[in-house]
Amino acid sequence: MKNRPTIADLAEAAGVSVSTVNRILAGTSRVRPATIQQVQHAAERIGYYGLNVIEARRDEQLPNFRFGFLLQQSTREVYRIFAQHIKEASAMRRDEKVTPLVDFVDLLEPSNIAERLTALGKECDAVAIIAADHPLIGQAIRDLKMQGKPTVAYITDQSSPDRAAFVGTDNWRLGRTAAWFISEMSPDPGTVALFLGNHRYQCQDMADAAFRSYLRENAPHLTVTESRPTNEDSAEAYRMVKSLLETEEKLAGLMIAGGGISGVLKALREAPAERRRGVRVICRDIGPETRKGLTEGLITAALCHPLKEISSTLIETMIDVTNSKGAGITLQRTVPLEVVTPENI
Repeated sequence: MKNRPTIADLAEAAGVSVSTVNRILAGTSRVRPATIQQVQHAAERIGYYGLNVIEARRDEQLPNFRFGFLLQQSTREVYRIFAQHIKEASAMRRDEKVTPLVDFVDLLEPSNIAERLTALGKECDAVAIIAADHPLIGQAIRDLKMQGKPTVAYITDQSSPDRAAFVGTDNWRLGRTAAWFISEMSPDPGTVALFLGNHRYQCQDMADAAFRSYLRENAPHLTVTESRPTNEDSAEAYRMVKSLLETEEKLAGLMIAGGGISGVLKALREAPAERRRGVRVICRDIGPETRKGLTEGLITAALCHPLKEISSTLIETMIDVTNSKGAGITLQRTVPLEVVTPENI
């Protein structure tokens, strides 16, 4: 029968002294987290029976962070998916213990968002927020900064100079990429409609400007209508797209820069096949409704935030701004967008 590995065996496998292993197991003195991790990996490798104790000691020595995440409408699947990836990214940290506190805002009034952000900041070391840009929210960000609680704008930026960082995609590139798709697939003169959730979402407003810029330069045969705000409401998006399909004979494309994709798809499904066939639809971010629309061929492409990568970048950024103790540098972390089509979904 093979003998169980001893403390001496573990010390030799980890390249440390027996006394170091004893200190880790006893928990009576501090050992560097990197050393504990080194011993933990060796214990896993040789099958040391006290692995659970070593893991517990490592957790005790890790820096602890409590981060808050203020997301939008809990009824929208895409935000629930964001929340799940944030929790997974927090759990994946190996050199820190990150506890995520995720909150959803269903009432999108700036005063309500500012109030909820302030309340969340009281419980956390740092907060991340997805919200329309507004002075009331900027004031809440400033107040949190004065309390030593940094705020990271996530997906869409804030104009507040007091935010600590922004994590998201390059929305200028996103807008021009969307315009490229529609123009390449629409050789004949026609009209393109652009839908925003709200003009105060910086990510959407930037994508709007970039979209128009590309078409002015490269597709003068396409006319872009005035931007239509849906207020992130699927019913409103449904009403507007249904009206467009009934009245705009030369509708060539739809750019959905904000929420409401389920309403857009509902209107397309109700339209005659020959009416919707020539309409190219580009949207952003991926969720069950978008996936279904792609598989049905109703959506030409979704220009998405890669959820795993952007969530892990968000957590790392929040750790960085918390550790920097208000160094005065606003971090800008850009994650390349992901292009999803019916053929690669």
